[in-house]
Amino acid sequence: MNYLFHLLVMINIYAILALSLNLLVGYSGLMSMCQASFYGLGAYISTLLIMKAGFGFIPAFFLAIIGSVLLSYLISFPSLRLRGDYFVLATLGFQIITFAILYNWVGLTRGPYGIPGIPSPRFFTFSVDTVFSYFIFTLFIAACCALLFYWIGNSPFGRSLKAIREDEIAAAALGKNIVRFKITAFAVSAGFAAISGVLFAGYMRYIDPTSFTLNESIFILSIIIIGGTGNLSGPVVGTILMILLPEILRFLKIPDSVAANLRQIIYGLLIIIIMRYLPQGISGEYKFE
Repeated sequence: MNYLFHLLVMINIYAILALSLNLLVGYSGLMSMCQASFYGLGAYISTLLIMKAGFGFIPAFFLAIIGSVLLSYLISFPSLRLRGDYFVLATLGFQIITFAILYNWVGLTRGPYGIPGIPSPRFFTFSVDTVFSYFIFTLFIAACCALLFYWIGNSPFGRSLKAIREDEIAAAALGKNIVRFKITAFAVSAGFAAISGVLFAGYMRYIDPTSFTLNESIFILSIIIIGGTGNLSGPVVGTILMILLPEILRFLKIPDSVAANLRQIIYGLLIIIIMRYLPQGISGEYKFE
């Protein structure tokens, strides 16, 4: 049963990540390649506050969100004035810079050695230290995040983002501050990605930079391309499929030497097929062009 609950915990964590990126890609039309950066920043900020500064889980949780939001402005202010491929390249650069800092700043992050012994989340006298309790905990957080995204998507802010996504010139003509809306969406997305990072660090109890690489950003983007964007159901469907697919392949008794490469091939084929026949994804609303 622990194996099943482990998969469910990972689904909850990645569902929040996918929903956070969906706010950029599906609602704002911004193709970001640095979501793993904010995922990693949330994990490292919370871990360092807890282990080196003596903070409790709850203040570290919220400070990690605030820290990721503030750091998001480092890329959003210069990058969101760019469009199309130039914006993608800017986010790619931020992803590479973040990984380089996490990997090489050994004095703070322990670099490639990682940070072991991260304490489980603790609330007063209750500790979330079993797989089942962590599943309940992450399910509650994921449900709260989903409700917040539902509210955002149906708010005037969410509708404005969709208008900007469809036609920036028309939205600007209606008096919308395009850059301000995009910067806000980027900051909100970074904050939610940090939540996933905090949950991941508390669950794995060990983090190192290799969990937050460019490949991870590509994987998160693949989730919403396959599942769909522009609504709540698409990212959730994509998360369930992409987390469970490697586990399904285990039953095929594929040799370990080729299993990882085969998984990447299957991911690529899924993206090609879905972009060809389902440009909106399995359960999405926004069609990629």
